[in-house]
Amino acid sequence: MSAATTRSRTPDRLCAEAVDLARSAAEEAAAPGVVGEHAGLVSEGDRVATHFFECKELGYRGWRWAVTVARASRAKVVTLDEVVLLPGPDALLAPEWVPWSERLRPGDMGPGDLLPTDAEDLRLEPGYSGEDEPAPNAPVSHEMAELVEAEDAEVTAGVPANLPFGPSRGSIAAVAEELGMRRARVLSRYGLHIAADRWEEAYGAKTPMAQAAPASCVTCGFLAPIGGSLGQAFGVCANEFAPADGRVVSLTYGCGGHSEAAVMPKPPRPAPPVIDETRVDPFPLRPAADSGSVSVTGDEESAELGHS
Repeated sequence: MSAATTRSRTPDRLCAEAVDLARSAAEEAAAPGVVGEHAGLVSEGDRVATHFFECKELGYRGWRWAVTVARASRAKVVTLDEVVLLPGPDALLAPEWVPWSERLRPGDMGPGDLLPTDAEDLRLEPGYSGEDEPAPNAPVSHEMAELVEAEDAEVTAGVPANLPFGPSRGSIAAVAEELGMRRARVLSRYGLHIAADRWEEAYGAKTPMAQAAPASCVTCGFLAPIGGSLGQAFGVCANEFAPADGRVVSLTYGCGGHSEAAVMPKPPRPAPPVIDETRVDPFPLRPAADSGSVSVTGDEESAELGHS
């Protein structure tokens, strides 16, 4: 054990009393009015101590101004060592830095952004590896390509040896281009699985929308099928009123915009009333004079006095 490690950690008396010197140094380094009260003292070694002052600057909650002072051996004058702003035990700190490749999330890319893929990306695999060599009598073999070149030589100006390049008909690249296999790499099984899991979680059977749907997307007329192996479990929603319009949805997903949902009935038309209560029929307050069984006469004296 060295002599330096056995020395006392008790703060030097003169260094501990140099609070005013430390405050003046902190106020000179900081903006006016941001150096607060004295927050403690720490011994850094023999005749070396650090004074802490509260920081009142906005955005630096819990930070402290640390001023280190020192005294030479057998000296009575304390000198300034350094002034820094350090976070305290309860300081507000920025989150730990994460590389952009790990920080990027789906939906973060905007117009013009580029996301390069790693050469060893597990989500991709070669579209055509060339490991399976075609048979000699296959249409894409080298022997058949030479025969094709010979056939083309009969209809092409000049002999094939004088041409700048041989016809590409019958070559592997030509057949691959004709079959739509021009991509250097395609999705691997792992890439397909993680994509399917992501789509199933976003628009799958376990979502609240699917749980309340009248039927699943597999029977919906708005579902546009997709090719490949993913077409056995997913499709594209083409209902402009659905929440997943233009999205890849699971066949077990569903929403209220299902094409075979219950048709809204037409508003009922009431039957004509038996009694028309909207029409007013006039009724006289007194009976008409000619409504009785006795005819009306103009002379009351000549009228019969009785009835038989």
